[in-house]
Amino acid sequence: MTLTGGCYCGELRYVCEGEPMLKASCHCRECQYISGGGPNYFMLMPKDGFRWTSGTPKQFTRSDLDNPVTREFCANCGTHVRTMLTGRDQIVLKVGTLDDPSVFEPRIAIYTVDSQPFHVIAEGVPKFERLPAR
Repeated sequence: MTLTGGCYCGELRYVCEGEPMLKASCHCRECQYISGGGPNYFMLMPKDGFRWTSGTPKQFTRSDLDNPVTREFCANCGTHVRTMLTGRDQIVLKVGTLDDPSVFEPRIAIYTVDSQPFHVIAEGVPKFERLPAR
């Protein structure tokens, strides 16, 4: 699978190749900040399959956490594109940045312990208070 996408203003563009390892919605409080209040729709993709084709993202990593992630976003329009996971060979790719977001269908909902009353989870999608057992 080859996915293309970018930020709202077009400054950042990417290509991501590989098969999604996970298609999910995350309802954690941190994702609510990033998304503007809703759940975060994402696909877990192979890190080696991702490359920027234009632009350079701004990065943010919290310094007060033991195992922080690095969030990459457009410095111009603020669109959050991907999250780099510490010590993992996968990235979290934000569905809203895809040129064709119709390829996404959530398979699970995670961190529903933080879900807000206005978050809608499609019928039949398995829900997990935190992460499912591996």
